[in-house]
Amino acid sequence: MASEQNERFVERLMESIANNDLPKAGMAPNSLKARIYSALVRQQAQTGPIESLTRSHARGHELCVFEQLVRISPVGEAAKSLNICRICHARVLAEHMDNPPIYWPGCPYVEFKKP
Repeated sequence: MASEQNERFVERLMESIANNDLPKAGMAPNSLKARIYSALVRQQAQTGPIESLTRSHARGHELCVFEQLVRISPVGEAAKSLNICRICHARVLAEHMDNPPIYWPGCPYVEFKKP
């Protein structure tokens, strides 16, 4: 079954190449960019804590509205070093849609929508 799917995929790819119907270089879909970003942050978090929102904000990085709420909340720095994007609906939308309806400033997933 998987072999047949692979063969069909390769056939469609070869037809696209023959018809010069491939996307232009550098034009990866926004949903793919979002999935890659999520995977990289997830991998980084596995090797140790990520930079706290307090420190990130102090260094001049823009935070999204949800990160700002966590940053100003009365919790320890360990909680502020969690990957807040992991539980955000913006991540889910961005990973499944090429033009997700998310607009707030500071959200890394919004950046993928910009040309």
